Amino acid sequence: MHIVSVDDHLIEHPRVWTERLPEKYREIGPQIVEIEGGHQVWKYDGKIFPYIGLNAVAGKEPKDYGMEPVRYDQMIPGCYDPKARVADMDVDGVQVACCYPSMPGFAGGALARADDKELARLCIAAWNDFNLEEWYGFAPDRFIPLAMVPYWNVDETVAEIHRVAAAGAKGITFPESPVPLKLPSFHTDHWEPVWNALEETNLPISLHFGSSSFVPSFGLAGMSTDNLADGGLQDNAPFAVAISLFATNLMWTVSDLLFSGVLQKHPGLKFVLAEGGIGWMPYIRERIDYTWERHRWYQKIDFDQRPSELMDKHFWGCFIDDQFGVKVRNLIGIDRITCEVDYPHSDSLWPNSRKHYTEIFHDVPDEEVHKIVELNARELYNFPRT
Repeated sequence: MHIVSVDDHLIEHPRVWTERLPEKYREIGPQIVEIEGGHQVWKYDGKIFPYIGLNAVAGKEPKDYGMEPVRYDQMIPGCYDPKARVADMDVDGVQVACCYPSMPGFAGGALARADDKELARLCIAAWNDFNLEEWYGFAPDRFIPLAMVPYWNVDETVAEIHRVAAAGAKGITFPESPVPLKLPSFHTDHWEPVWNALEETNLPISLHFGSSSFVPSFGLAGMSTDNLADGGLQDNAPFAVAISLFATNLMWTVSDLLFSGVLQKHPGLKFVLAEGGIGWMPYIRERIDYTWERHRWYQKIDFDQRPSELMDKHFWGCFIDDQFGVKVRNLIGIDRITCEVDYPHSDSLWPNSRKHYTEIFHDVPDEEVHKIVELNARELYNFPRT
């Protein structure tokens, strides 16, 4: 069996945008600069975007984790070099990785918040080209190419979906909710052209927790990923609160989409719930049906189709370490579960992922394990063995 990780991350090397943006934009596009303290950070749109230490800790002991910005020479090369990444995957017993962006945010939020939207669109296209040509291009049998879209503009989003699909992209990363970004909700017709484009290209849409910029926490400053860059969580609730609650983002997203009416109109949509775990999925499945049975009579809710039927058809769960989720896997659906390694983030078990999965799947039938660790992801992303 191959392990296919549907959620890893790449750290962009310093030349990603300086080599790919039109020349007139290269001096104002994302670039690495050094600041006081010897830290290397990204500068873009007049703002500083450090690499938070937790995002590049592969190879470190948990006691050595931290929130402080880091330098490239403090990361192992597999964070930013595809050749070294493949070698690290070999050490870990992982065959395939689907890698999300880092500097732009999981779905491009740092670019979306910039004032110059044309530059932001070009930055997204440049990252997509880098991922397709340089990262995926280095080892096409080892990387599933994911692409961002300029989601603040629907027409440009549709055009980019078709462009990257033609270039070989296998999925789109998108905010798990547009509302925190001050965009129309999934309950409007605003996103209809996007849903149509995804069905036309047969690309799954990956909703990584936190991609909307929202991070759950009960601290006064702990409600946006913007706070992670400036330590905004440290003076209030510890970041451990947010880390423990990451999956709740995707619980909201699933419930939101199931009652939006979108799935009834677009039967071909496929949603990937990245880094959300799976243990909560049976509960939400039960709860949404309970709600539907009692409250559909007086609201604009599909009167005929149970939400759980839509959930079973349209959503794929992803997990790193969810032993309870494995126990209740049959309540989720064996065909709707995938695995994550999350390299090089702090939740990753690298270089012991294969050992870890061997242990948690000890009592699971081989044919089910094969689906969960490999076959479901290959079918979902149209990424067969070569």
